[in-house]
Amino acid sequence: MTTRVEFAAKNGETVKGDLALPEGSAKAPAVVVLQEWWGVNDHIRSIATRLAQAGFLAIAPDLYDGEEVPLTNEARASERMTKLDWGRAVTQIAAAVAYAKAHPRSTGKVGVTGFCMGGALSFVSSTQIEGLSAVVPFYGIPPKADYAKVTAPILTHVAKHDQWVTPEKAEAVKRELESHGKSIELHVYDADHAFFNDTRANVYSAENAKLAWDRTIAFLKKHLA
Repeated sequence: MTTRVEFAAKNGETVKGDLALPEGSAKAPAVVVLQEWWGVNDHIRSIATRLAQAGFLAIAPDLYDGEEVPLTNEARASERMTKLDWGRAVTQIAAAVAYAKAHPRSTGKVGVTGFCMGGALSFVSSTQIEGLSAVVPFYGIPPKADYAKVTAPILTHVAKHDQWVTPEKAEAVKRELESHGKSIELHVYDADHAFFNDTRANVYSAENAKLAWDRTIAFLKKHLA
């Protein structure tokens, strides 16, 4: 279960998001969860909840200012993603990172994970937001990013049959990161784009989703310890 929270960004605006806390009162590492092009919906909230169940403080900043696009309206999702101000989005994500770091239940260690559009934003965040300890993009690659500025280890998941975030594109990003001496682990799954989204029966792959999740949790626990 998540709780709606608000926090301030450096540009002066108030950012909203959904927060999930692990059981108990002990401090925990934090993970910022970045939405697909559908917005912060039940699927994204469920990921935050699962992260909390795995022992993390999880926060999903709302980059669409409250709009949740129905899965039946792909045209609207595409419009929202196309019109998204990525500079503003990164400022909002940075605010979520700062909120997570300062939360009374947080150890101060923060990672970022994201899906589709959020995966691309995860890569961008790794180049523009200081203080990250781990970054896990799922099937997302930004049009451009200065990978020389990455400071956190990256684990990325892509699908073999993805027509947008192709394995070839992911391999190219991996080579570029490694050319700058950066740490990246790439896994390719025999699946389609958005294979982790269990609300989309036409692309969801339970076996691959579990494998990607297990790898993600292990990676986060290693780097956020």
